[in-house]
Amino acid sequence: MLLRALVLLAAVARSGDGVPIHYTVEGRGEPALVFVHCWNCDRRFWDAQLRAFRKSHRVVAIDLAGHGDSGKDRKDWTIEAFGDDVKSVVDKLRLKRVVLVGSSMGGPVSLEAARRLGDRVVGIVPVDSLLDVEQQAPPERVEEVIQAMKEDYASATTEYVTENLFSPTTPAPVRKRVLGRVTSASPEISVAMIRASMDYDPVPALREIKAPIHAINSDMRPTNLETNRKYAAQFDVEIMKGVGHYPMLEDPPRFNKLLAEVLRKFR
Repeated sequence: MLLRALVLLAAVARSGDGVPIHYTVEGRGEPALVFVHCWNCDRRFWDAQLRAFRKSHRVVAIDLAGHGDSGKDRKDWTIEAFGDDVKSVVDKLRLKRVVLVGSSMGGPVSLEAARRLGDRVVGIVPVDSLLDVEQQAPPERVEEVIQAMKEDYASATTEYVTENLFSPTTPAPVRKRVLGRVTSASPEISVAMIRASMDYDPVPALREIKAPIHAINSDMRPTNLETNRKYAAQFDVEIMKGVGHYPMLEDPPRFNKLLAEVLRKFR
């Protein structure tokens, strides 16, 4: 029975706007861990976490709309719509208690999912995300990034990711994997998504959410805990030193150990 429960299953849910959302589900045990990837990544970025936690938790990894195997026919690429993608999977699986683990853009997406899921969410783990919720990209910087991507998507995206998301210690295989994934994505959809991500204000969601929030952030940039707690007093953070923007890929054993510690704190 246990072996049967641990078998990997790939399935599809429908988001509120009808987009098919693909996901992988394994294991059993509560709370369920729902993994939400970053901009232009996919559910396979969480493979090491699914292997590590599937014996003690039901683990779910989602391809948000426009990513991986999920549908790409969406009118408005917003963080709120991505939050509904997550809700559609949680609803389909009838999960009663979930922890949302969201990398980068997946952090804000997890906040929007939590707004929709209410008290079914027993914890949120942003991953190198929500470092300073008052810090918004200046409009001129947003337009600069967008325009560069429109003119030469592959080159501009490579430059942006390399300068902002990799650290000197980011392993070469991780760099290659990330760059291969992000530069092969649809330029039109990618630009719309990064604009939505840069424009998103997490403060209203933080004011509403009552579940504990415990980030796992790298030390590339400081996390402003004091500012974040102005809007969510329950916000906490673990700092993972010596990694870049993709700690779950760069050092899976150390990341998994930190995540296990955070889950114990939620209990």
